[in-house]
Amino acid sequence: MSAVAPARRAAYTVLRAVTSGRSDLPDALARARERLTDERDQALTAVIAAGTLRWQGALDAVIEAFGRRAASRLDPEVLDILRLSAYQLLHLDRVPARAVVNDAVELAREQKKSSASTFVNALLRRIDRERARLPLPPRPERGDPGGALEYLSVTLSHPRWLVERWLLRVGFEAAEGWARFNNAAAPLTLRANTLVTTREALVDRLAAHGVAVSPTRFAPAGLLVQAGNPLKTPLVDEGAFFVQDEASQLVAIVARARPGERVLDACASPGGKTVAIAADMGNQGVVVAGDVRGRRVELLKETVARSGATSVRVARLDAAALPFGPVFDLVLLDAPCSGLGTIRRDPEIRWRRTAADLPSLVGAQRRMLDGAAGVVRPGGRVVYATCSSEPEENEDLVAAFLADHPAFEVEAPELSVALGAGAAPLITDAGFLRTWPHAHGLEAFFAAVLRRRA
Repeated sequence: MSAVAPARRAAYTVLRAVTSGRSDLPDALARARERLTDERDQALTAVIAAGTLRWQGALDAVIEAFGRRAASRLDPEVLDILRLSAYQLLHLDRVPARAVVNDAVELAREQKKSSASTFVNALLRRIDRERARLPLPPRPERGDPGGALEYLSVTLSHPRWLVERWLLRVGFEAAEGWARFNNAAAPLTLRANTLVTTREALVDRLAAHGVAVSPTRFAPAGLLVQAGNPLKTPLVDEGAFFVQDEASQLVAIVARARPGERVLDACASPGGKTVAIAADMGNQGVVVAGDVRGRRVELLKETVARSGATSVRVARLDAAALPFGPVFDLVLLDAPCSGLGTIRRDPEIRWRRTAADLPSLVGAQRRMLDGAAGVVRPGGRVVYATCSSEPEENEDLVAAFLADHPAFEVEAPELSVALGAGAAPLITDAGFLRTWPHAHGLEAFFAAVLRRRA
């Protein structure tokens, strides 16, 4: 075995798994961590792999300009080696350039691409020499829509079709802020499990293990990790907290589950929102938590067991064909979606999704929402939520649903009471929860409270 640094070798394996479509980034990183014994190598592998995917558009533009050939003409293995190496040269200040280049050449040889090793060596050395004058579109002057699109899609590394939509909806300044938000590393965010502790008590308990945290801006049980690794503390096994994005935490708050209610969490895995709902109910009442995928059901069971949520019953369910009558006070439908609101945390989504994916996703979401509407009692409510930025999956879908279901109405006051006055900026004029990266510093989530008239 050659002397390629373990983190670079692992990052290459992760990147190949993701770009070839064999795996998503979280699963590929989980497998890589199992093979790495040094925590520093584990961390560097994640930084390189995620960073390469974030900046793939810009990296490809530089590779094409300096290599004088289209990225599509390069062998996939060589392209991924160039991408991860160029990322390290341009974005990781403490990584020696010589080591990066030498390891890239050795990786090319290991992949039986010896004929490309000279090309890899020369191209990476040129990138290192010319890092201050890269051939990337500059930030445009005002009134230059073509330049804005090139800058956002190439220099800020986002799919052209997606940033074109953002430009039309929110304008250049907001779209630029959005893209920059997505290209930053996401903080580790926790939610205190209020079944067993409080946020304030958890702060102290984490500090005792060398973990520094600060409260989230909007979510009342949320904490942002500033230093230390809470996942290495015994508090994990105790179920004192769960890893959950702040915007995701807001969805369970919007649901306003009450003690004694009958609640259905129709697409519940991995279970963060399920546990939050059970906590809001004080474990009084019944929460039926389901998912259609067997492996996800097992993950859901593990989360519930660790949380101490005794009111939860886990079942394998198809949200589009629910086996219930109209018996639930609350149905939460956190619908499977494009995930385009979570690009910061899941950088490969930007390259995996296309505009052509949206119609089929919307069709499935609508079938699930129709199913949810059929099992909520008169006077009860459905909370429809996604982690998508795109209106087809959110406002447009809700409008179409309401047109076909006159027994339902948007309940904006419910949402306002749930979130409190401090979260007023998150509520749209139409009465929906809408979080925006450029406006709120949160992933793009959506939620609507739909009340069935009594």
